[in-house]
Amino acid sequence: MSDSVSRRSVLGLVGGAITVAAAATAGVAVPSHAAARAGQGPGAGPRVESLIGRLTLDEKISLLHGATDPKGLGQAGYVPGVPRLGIPPLRLADGPAGVRVAARATALPAPVLLASAFDPALARRYGQVIGREGRALGQDVLLSPMVNLIRTPYAGRNFETFGEDPLLAADMVAEEIKGIQGEGLVATVKHFALNNQEKNRESVDVRADERTMHETELRGFEAAVAAGTGSVMGAYNKVNGVFACENKTLLTGILRERWGFEGWVMTDWFAQHSTAAALAAGLDMEMPDGSYFGAALKKAVRNGGVPEAQVDRSVRRVLGVMERFGLLDESVPPRPGRDPGAGAAVALDVAKAGATLLRNARGTLPLTGRAARDIAVIGPTGRHPFVSGGGSAHVVPDRAAGPLDAITARAGRDADVTYALGEDLYGKAIPRRALTRGFDAEGQRVAAGKKWTYDGKLTPDEADEWTLVIHYSGERPKVELDGKELYPKQPGVAEFFSGGLVSTAPDGMNVRRATLTLGRGGHRLRISAEGGDQGQTFRLRRVTGATRAADVAGAVRAARDAHSVVLFAYEDATEGQDRTTVALPGHQEALIKAVTAVNPRTTVVLNTSSATSMPWLRRTAAVLQMYYPGQEGAAATAAVLFGDCDPGGRLTQTFPVDDDRHPMAGNPRRYPGTDGVEEYSEGIHVGYRWYDAEGVRPLFPFGHGLSYTTFDYQDLEVRGAGRSVDVGFTVRNTGRRDGVTVAQVYVGPSPDLGLTQAERVLGGYRRIGLTAGERRRVTVRIDRRTLSAWDAERHGWVLGTGRRTIQVGTSARDLILSSTTVIKGAGS
Repeated sequence: MSDSVSRRSVLGLVGGAITVAAAATAGVAVPSHAAARAGQGPGAGPRVESLIGRLTLDEKISLLHGATDPKGLGQAGYVPGVPRLGIPPLRLADGPAGVRVAARATALPAPVLLASAFDPALARRYGQVIGREGRALGQDVLLSPMVNLIRTPYAGRNFETFGEDPLLAADMVAEEIKGIQGEGLVATVKHFALNNQEKNRESVDVRADERTMHETELRGFEAAVAAGTGSVMGAYNKVNGVFACENKTLLTGILRERWGFEGWVMTDWFAQHSTAAALAAGLDMEMPDGSYFGAALKKAVRNGGVPEAQVDRSVRRVLGVMERFGLLDESVPPRPGRDPGAGAAVALDVAKAGATLLRNARGTLPLTGRAARDIAVIGPTGRHPFVSGGGSAHVVPDRAAGPLDAITARAGRDADVTYALGEDLYGKAIPRRALTRGFDAEGQRVAAGKKWTYDGKLTPDEADEWTLVIHYSGERPKVELDGKELYPKQPGVAEFFSGGLVSTAPDGMNVRRATLTLGRGGHRLRISAEGGDQGQTFRLRRVTGATRAADVAGAVRAARDAHSVVLFAYEDATEGQDRTTVALPGHQEALIKAVTAVNPRTTVVLNTSSATSMPWLRRTAAVLQMYYPGQEGAAATAAVLFGDCDPGGRLTQTFPVDDDRHPMAGNPRRYPGTDGVEEYSEGIHVGYRWYDAEGVRPLFPFGHGLSYTTFDYQDLEVRGAGRSVDVGFTVRNTGRRDGVTVAQVYVGPSPDLGLTQAERVLGGYRRIGLTAGERRRVTVRIDRRTLSAWDAERHGWVLGTGRRTIQVGTSARDLILSSTTVIKGAGS
């Protein structure tokens, strides 16, 4: 196989007073059917040792690498069992936002939207849906959750993870794992470690000091281990000079010796680089094949290069997890049936809870009165649902309504809801006069087993920029214009992962684009297409400067004629590719400016993966961040727009003003790396900590989000609570509507630590729903870990003693209450 192959290619082969304690120090996940076996649990028992004694070397090795599934369900990976000893096979499925197999599944909102709710209990419900569905769909292991921090706004998988703050990420991942494994599905936390970008992910050498690692990225992984995760996935990249999947410091020193992890470690797909070194370092399973842990491992054992005891160790880890989950003695309950209704209900709850209102000038939202009855919906994702991002997070949903339908239904029968495209993603028909005969550009059929060719001309009426958009149902046709191939095979995962929206037409056809400037006159167009086993249909469409101008003009007319506008903007991210800018793609900024020029009552709904710059912000009336909202995203968006629920989300990442003002800006050594090396020179100042340290004003701070009501915070009280600090305060809903606030508690630096420290770090938080006029006393606990710093000389945590500032607010920059407390050491 090539050195950079995606999971998708593999799929083609295998077919009151409330106390909040940080989940990072919470108890063990205990599935109902298997009690302690599926939690952290003891080491391998007699059954496992007996099996190891009876397994042949070949059988042992077969448990340590992936293979082709003879009864593939479209999952990402498969490990054959050993039938003669009653060891069942393992099927492993992707699932950051739902189970990704060939069958339909609940498409949950992206994890970044889940985290925006600041509600670990909701994360557990999220995990329960995935855990139940994974087992219902024939799976045993889930290749999720992802807990890498958002370090750069460009990272292509920011939507798959939780945010930039280590505490929040730790809380969310721990509860999600408990939910997943409570249903009997093995969870796999990933990508261990420092896989914070997609660009050069297979080779980049990430250099980070010990303190930076422990205080930022590693906290989430440690929480996952404390929650009982059965498996850990190693990352592609190097960490301090050694590939993560053969990095003994990570896999043995930290993961097993320091944290006590007893499960197994697998590679990311095709992320292995050695046999003996990887096994000795602590890697247990190669996926998706056996290039290093197959015949090469057997040879190494036979010639004495690898002790068989190391093979036994890895087999023990795999079988130990299987035993904990009841897979070896058949005590695991029968696989449940899917419950699409229950899954959809959770998907809707998450999407509403995470919806984040960034701007709401003059009380534009919720839509009421005339504003709710005379609406223009604009934008391609206003009609077509944007369910999920691309890559291994993409899920085929049970259903997914478009926002236009949901808004129309909610507005009611007497309302006037119109639609305009504004920005064309899939192209318009090429005029017949522009093509010579012999090609049906709107639906050329190629029979099964046949090859179809065309050699003709494309003649534009006038010189213009053309984006030629091909839609195809089988193997991508080869298209040449004036001798240049328009859609060549892309290197690495780019060939397979190209987004969750722009790469698929509304009718399910695959889509690719090529943009070029065409002059008047004929251009030679040559096409060859294969029918394959099933036959295929393809079409060729175009977006030009002229069609684009017409689309914008149509949107402007619709906006001018309506009382209020809801404009949907998108950005389509995917595994395998980083973004190149925080600006909206395409010509959407021009569209927003044109629409807001004629109707200032415009709400922009963002279906984007991560932070977005907004030079058009002050021209809008409101901005609602919905990320990738899953299959119930349309209903959730409509509910928030019309005020059926309060927008309960808060940002889990800082939004920079532009590409020049964020932690990575102007520092290629920091991102994306130079000469194959990337330095985490920001140290512990990840996310909002960097903005504070550098005095940089963000567009929106971490934790920001508006409500449809108002809240008052009062009566701050800080008191010691053993190894932690309790922060008490009163919150009152001072408005006329029920609503949600997310109280955030930040702690300042210790005067006694001779270390660089953040100006403030998130110490705890609480999501609080209050009815109009309701008052509640809340207590948030700051745990010892958050009050501590990593001492690289002692290789351990040291408590930050002395007088420290405690602040309570609604974002990292909107701080309402402040006090100080003295943190005393153990001997004080």
